[in-house]
Amino acid sequence: MTNLIDIQSQIEKLQKQANDIRSKEFDKTVQEIVEKMRAFGITVKDIQAAIARPASKKPAKARRGADKAPAAKVAAKFRGPNGETWSGRGLTPRWLASLVEQGRKKEEFAIANPG
Repeated sequence: MTNLIDIQSQIEKLQKQANDIRSKEFDKTVQEIVEKMRAFGITVKDIQAAIARPASKKPAKARRGADKAPAAKVAAKFRGPNGETWSGRGLTPRWLASLVEQGRKKEEFAIANPG
């Protein structure tokens, strides 16, 4: 049975191995990154900007349809009891889904003359 001292010794040994590997592979990894930056024309400014923005956001030139005008706003077709609205496009909103689950009909919340 291993005890705490044995486990801590193993952890130290593994951390030393990880540091050795990291230092051996560091220069090679940096060189690979530099080669890719040159191939794609990426600058240090591009990297800094990518680090500064949240990971989920893509750069403008990579977004689909970035050169198109923004989509026109669609009039609401459904209104909830608390004033929530939904255009009828995309996923059904939670407020409407929960009302339908309670036995209500979606048509009850239709706006007579949308837009």
